[in-house]
Amino acid sequence: MMATEELDDELPTEEVDTAKSRAATLLLAFRHGNQLAFDHELDRLLAEHAEREVTTLLVWIAAESVRKAYTPEIGDRVLRALARRAPTDTGAVAVDEEMAGAARLVEAVGDGDVAAVRALVAGTADTTYLLGGLLQAVAMMLPLLPEGEADEIAAELRRRHHGRRNQVPEARQP
Repeated sequence: MMATEELDDELPTEEVDTAKSRAATLLLAFRHGNQLAFDHELDRLLAEHAEREVTTLLVWIAAESVRKAYTPEIGDRVLRALARRAPTDTGAVAVDEEMAGAARLVEAVGDGDVAAVRALVAGTADTTYLLGGLLQAVAMMLPLLPEGEADEIAAELRRRHHGRRNQVPEARQP
């Protein structure tokens, strides 16, 4: 077995998993168009001066993705094309607010139209705005509930979801 030695500027072995998790969090926020989560995580990384570590892991993730999806010569062509098309403003996360039909989602749920709900969620590339719109709709409905009803709903949600993490949620059970 060959021993490796840690270089002075190398990320300590015990911190690699933490850096991988942070890189994945940043990628997920970017992929799902969550600008607030992306900015928050990026600000944390910059404040902690972890740019080098996370950038290295992001590049590793991207290289692995390209390696698994393409042959080497095609992968290089794809990366060159991406490099040529790089946006000038790289701090913004791509979002599509027009596709987020929260009102249609509320109507489909109200009608019990499972197929429409599934189609709307599957057809919405950026679910951040869809869920944000749904949350706004719920907040608008809360004052219309009879006294104590919101507390009962919250208690029921806690009962269903706290302490039962390994079980399949009721909505998915056959």
